[in-house]
Amino acid sequence: NTIEFTGGLHATIVKQVQLTNRNSSTLAYNAILVGRDADDFSLPKGNTVTIPPTREGFINVEFTIRFLRPAEAVLILISNKVDGANGATLTFSLKSEVKSIEPLGTMKCRSPCYEL
Repeated sequence: NTIEFTGGLHATIVKQVQLTNRNSSTLAYNAILVGRDADDFSLPKGNTVTIPPTREGFINVEFTIRFLRPAEAVLILISNKVDGANGATLTFSLKSEVKSIEPLGTMKCRSPCYEL
């Protein structure tokens, strides 16, 4: 699965990963970010999520587009044993793409075009 972060240069984008627990026992996951640009991604609400039986849990991933080149990382969700239940390890590919560039400001300059 790939989660795409698209937007303007310097935009901060938050994506929410929805996890569903279909078991009759509680599941817990620890999230880690790995890869070339993992430091540019963050987990603003923490890196753990606990999902009650037959419910949903969410983990937020935040990214600020700082460069024109695409950023790449991997989100790994590792299950912790709770109530004797162990969930599968989940991985998501994280990719960014710049869709627009808005100037932060403009400057006017006067200079001669040519001088002997």
